[in-house]
Amino acid sequence: MKVDLADVISSEDLEITKNVEIELDSFASRLGQFPIVKKAPFALYFANEGNQRLLVQGETELTIAVPCDRCLEETSRAFHLVIDKEIDLTGSKEGMRLEELDFMTGTSLDVDQLIFGEILVGWPMKVLCREDCKGICKKCGTNLNLAECQCQRTEPDPRMAAIQDIFNKFKEV
Repeated sequence: MKVDLADVISSEDLEITKNVEIELDSFASRLGQFPIVKKAPFALYFANEGNQRLLVQGETELTIAVPCDRCLEETSRAFHLVIDKEIDLTGSKEGMRLEELDFMTGTSLDVDQLIFGEILVGWPMKVLCREDCKGICKKCGTNLNLAECQCQRTEPDPRMAAIQDIFNKFKEV
């Protein structure tokens, strides 16, 4: 959803609140595409502070279906997004100009691009379905949370292969 901010940017000391909808249906990144299963409309607050700065503030909750990093079962991950952006309207070298922001095109704010950036920054390093997730068997692919497999799970250290051969030849040692 795009929000036109021409009236806020052109009027000094103007403050408005707009209710916005999130149109994103999924979060796509290099990691894959993940469906957004729950989203809610939220209020964004805009304030022009003396034609110097534009404040953009808001808060929302999203739930995204993400596969567990160990067992690959889909799990819901809640994202609490707090948006607090300060945009420089003067175009000085220290601040970010409007054309340098990926979520601003001219005087319109792309809410979905803003949300995308906030999700990307808050994306967890590891997603687990539960803390004690056992994962999947490396050999047969069985989900070890649901069933036990008969595969041998201990893998000998390849550096100790010569000693293992000696033990296999001489069982009585």
